[in-house]
Amino acid sequence: MNNTLIAVVIALGLAAGGVFIGNGLERFRMADRSIVIKGLAEQSVDSDYVTWPLTVRRAGDSFQSVQKTLAADRDKLVEFLHGLGFTRSEMEIRPMVVTDAYSREYASSNSPTRYSGSALVIVKSERVAAVAAAALATDPLIAAGVQLDLGSGPQYALRAFNDAKAPLLKAATENARAQAEKFARESGASLGRLKSANQGIIQISGTGGNPYDSASSREKRLRVVSTFVYFLE
Repeated sequence: MNNTLIAVVIALGLAAGGVFIGNGLERFRMADRSIVIKGLAEQSVDSDYVTWPLTVRRAGDSFQSVQKTLAADRDKLVEFLHGLGFTRSEMEIRPMVVTDAYSREYASSNSPTRYSGSALVIVKSERVAAVAAAALATDPLIAAGVQLDLGSGPQYALRAFNDAKAPLLKAATENARAQAEKFARESGASLGRLKSANQGIIQISGTGGNPYDSASSREKRLRVVSTFVYFLE
């Protein structure tokens, strides 16, 4: 896994309305001569695990026909994945599901087809690059007549999150300390002991910065804002 640090620490600028957060300073407390400092750190890492759900669907007026065609399509899908180098241990093959539209509550006899079915095959692998490439190579399968539902595509995860967490928090802590020392120096004081600290919550998002697209993004962007309170002497 590539744990390359994209941006070690970014100091917060001046907020609108004249509130001091320049150089990471959030506020200065006159009563106890303490400062509240924000440390921001960001890091981009590659996902190390991927789940890729693939669904084949069929519909018709004969239960046996739908079931038979669905089984054949699922076999083609598994063969296709084998051809791309995926092993049986990397596939979870779910049982087929065939439903009768006429057996449902409040069923209507006007349904265009009586039976509809689906079969799900889930690829689960640590070979993230291989799955990403396979997701762009499904045209031959569709051209062969397989009614493939790709859904939302591969879902990427970062299982080695703890490996990336420690250096990220360390970077935020070092930045906050540096900003606190700079403020103390420029104000003619010296930096005292640490009064309190809050490491904050590490946010995981996709490359676009949206936390809701994290699962569909192969590259993860980690971001944390830690808060520290220092005494001034």
